[in-house]
Amino acid sequence: MTYILQVADDPYLEINTSLIRSLHFMILKYDLDKRPGRWRAGPIYVRNEDTGQNVYEGPDVTLVPGLMEELALSIKEQETLAPEVRGAMAHLNLTMIHPFRDGNGRMARALQTLLISRNGIIVPEFCSIEEYLGRNTPAYYAVLSEAGEGKWQPQRSARQWLRFCLTAHVRQAHRLLRRVRETSQLWDLVEDEVRRRGLPDRMIEPLWSAASGIRLRNVSYRRLAEVSDQIASRDLRALVEAELLEPHGEKRGRFYLATPALRGLREATRQSVRVDEHVDPYR
Repeated sequence: MTYILQVADDPYLEINTSLIRSLHFMILKYDLDKRPGRWRAGPIYVRNEDTGQNVYEGPDVTLVPGLMEELALSIKEQETLAPEVRGAMAHLNLTMIHPFRDGNGRMARALQTLLISRNGIIVPEFCSIEEYLGRNTPAYYAVLSEAGEGKWQPQRSARQWLRFCLTAHVRQAHRLLRRVRETSQLWDLVEDEVRRRGLPDRMIEPLWSAASGIRLRNVSYRRLAEVSDQIASRDLRALVEAELLEPHGEKRGRFYLATPALRGLREATRQSVRVDEHVDPYR
């Protein structure tokens, strides 16, 4: 993924089978036993681990090189499509061709991200649906199963697959919107609490971090508040006395966590922020 984001805006990058095989080599972390960067050498099946049944059979191995060339060509021909649609179709086609012995799913998702990021969309929540797939894995496998129905059948409709992917993008955007609103509101609540208690403004960011669930140490407090070691130690003692931070550990191992009172501010933001993360854009 680091390489994909690095070359996302490279005007000389050509998306072809050589690039796809090179990305696959990197994805498998150079594990030579899994034939990284090489097409599979025989038939391949996708097995349902719960039932032990084969749920998908990839196309004949002799067709793989030609199908992958067609895939690369289709990517070039679809440059006028919306990047989310172009990426979704590349994901689906690579998954159905199943050109590699291992790592086909990861490669398909990486290719999808590459095509979206080529359009300047590089924020992870927007260029990848990986997080959504992790929360909706059964639905992901179900819609892939519906698209393929057990074997290589390119004449089947991709409509439900496209609806699934575009819905994933919308829901990830809504999830990010909720996080942004919660973060902003939590900052306001912490700021109000600091000023209500007459504490220095430099304590706002460290307390916001602690309220967000992050451990504070003397060194991290110094960085956030931009103060010396002596002032940081004094501030941390004051925040413990104010029952906003709880100390844990001793000496160099000491760290500070938010008290229930401070954590309550975060819970208040969760209760007040309303964003429908399960929105159906097709309803």
